[in-house]
Amino acid sequence: MKPLNIFLVVLVLALALVPWVPQLVYPIFVMKLLCMALFAGAYSLLLGFGGMMSFGHAAFFGSAAYMTGVAAKLWGLPPELALLLGTAAAALLGAIFGALAIHRQGIYLAMITLALAQMVYFIFLQLPFTGAEDGMQQIPRGTLLGVIDLRNDTAMYYLVLALTLGALWLIHRVVHSPFGHIVVAIREHEPRARSLGYPVERYKLVLFVLSAALSGLAGSLKALVFQLAALSDVHWHLSGDVVLMALLGGMHTVLGPAIGAAVVVGLQYYLDAFGGWVTLVTGLIFIVCVLSFRSGIAGAVAALRMRPRDGA
Repeated sequence: MKPLNIFLVVLVLALALVPWVPQLVYPIFVMKLLCMALFAGAYSLLLGFGGMMSFGHAAFFGSAAYMTGVAAKLWGLPPELALLLGTAAAALLGAIFGALAIHRQGIYLAMITLALAQMVYFIFLQLPFTGAEDGMQQIPRGTLLGVIDLRNDTAMYYLVLALTLGALWLIHRVVHSPFGHIVVAIREHEPRARSLGYPVERYKLVLFVLSAALSGLAGSLKALVFQLAALSDVHWHLSGDVVLMALLGGMHTVLGPAIGAAVVVGLQYYLDAFGGWVTLVTGLIFIVCVLSFRSGIAGAVAALRMRPRDGA
């Protein structure tokens, strides 16, 4: 078995044991980490493999959180339908964003997504059911499939773990599929892809919608975990955080963004007592990582692992 596969098996087993050792690791913290790892992975699908820089991904994350809150709290729907509706809402919003943005590249695409995300933020700030600055609170977790009571943190944890692992596996399959290879070809040389007859805009739009939907799933899970959908979920700061996670971990890998999310969320959690210093420390770590290994943490580890083989 390859070392990477061994590491992944050990990691999954360790994550599965978290609810049984709460004195070592707080399960709620790990659930937040898993949600952000999924969010970072979804974003990396767009930036790392599609080459499209978005500064508005918090719109998908936060919109799904609010939609899940509306479905569960106001409409009384079970959690599986609330999650589905939240993910679908993010996918629909991603289709709208993508249709408007994919015809531009680079900083122009990024600014379009940022402007659209700010409009979404303003809408949620003004809507009466969102609670404005207080957010939508006391979102019920409900009973999954009428059997599993998600008010139990252990049950909620395993749902988040299962959906996160499943979504990351889906990202892996997409990246290594013929669709993923064409997306990478478009990223590397779009005019050549057009000359070969590929419908470039269609591929970009599908990738945009898929990234938005997975980001929405992360936001929906976060809303159920904390029973809260807040304006911070749709704020542009969160879009900046997910860019940082992807770049820090390695945006051209599937596992890298999850590593970046673990680093950023861990710093925010364990350095919370230092207040504003968290931002300074995170920024310094980001600068060191960018200067030391531009391919991110996962890329640097992969390069080290390949070096003896190259020398042989």
